[in-house]
Amino acid sequence: MLLEDLQLFVRVADCGSISAAAAELELSAAAASAAIKRLEKQLDTLLFVRSTRNLRLTAAGERYLIHCRNALEQLCQAERALQEEKGEVAGTLAIAVSSDFGRNLFLPWLDTFLARHPKLEVRLQLGDQLSSFYRDQLDVALRYGKPQDSSEVAFKLCSLRRQLCASADYLARHGWPQTPGELSLHECLLYKRGERTHDLWHFWRDGQEHKVRVSGRRSSNDADLARRWAVAGQGLVYKSRLDLAEDMIAGRLLPLLPDFDGEPLELYMLCPGRQHLSPAILLLRDFLRERITEQLARLETMPGK
Repeated sequence: MLLEDLQLFVRVADCGSISAAAAELELSAAAASAAIKRLEKQLDTLLFVRSTRNLRLTAAGERYLIHCRNALEQLCQAERALQEEKGEVAGTLAIAVSSDFGRNLFLPWLDTFLARHPKLEVRLQLGDQLSSFYRDQLDVALRYGKPQDSSEVAFKLCSLRRQLCASADYLARHGWPQTPGELSLHECLLYKRGERTHDLWHFWRDGQEHKVRVSGRRSSNDADLARRWAVAGQGLVYKSRLDLAEDMIAGRLLPLLPDFDGEPLELYMLCPGRQHLSPAILLLRDFLRERITEQLARLETMPGK
């Protein structure tokens, strides 16, 4: 029984499609289909029920999938153990990162991290949609907000707040808002997380919460676009201070409502379970904490702080 056949079986089960799994693994659909049939013949068991429109696991296939996942994970753990004995950080790290943080901060930081560990490879998934560790075969996810799944290992990288910003060009044309209540008079740049549009903005002053429902003509499922629109003078953006840090430091965006605190946020590095932790993941955690601390410290040294 070939290891590649087991890996293919798991991907087909996760994708629900032989052709989709084949494309991910750079195989032809015909070769992938032949491999699944070969595996079923060796096991003398039907693993999938096929129809013209869909593919689903049989009861035997569901049981076999559990054992396959465990077996493949044990092989990965054995490989990591050998690398630790050699004092090396090697292998492939699959990471999911939100679009704005990923493109504008994590990518350049990642270059430095990989230069330090030349035997390490990275498979990066960028986007604001929630990822599945098992469906997407991820080792690490970087996400804002407290984790919902108690089985996941969560390392808090930092605590911070959202920041309201706009470009000097926009403010020259539309004026500076002085209170949260005035935001309803402005063009606000919106983005979605899952099915929810982030259009209820929270602020605090002297322990009192101020909530305002905002609106605007521009909305996207990619939060990075909201920041880019703001830099282009199209409206107000309300995002993590970390996401907006480079633009504020460079003067492309100006912070607003200095007498109000933005919504608190926490950035976490998530892993599917303690058995998945590796030296590479722990090194990445420490590296990111160091970089984020440096970035937020740069914000605090801005004029007017």
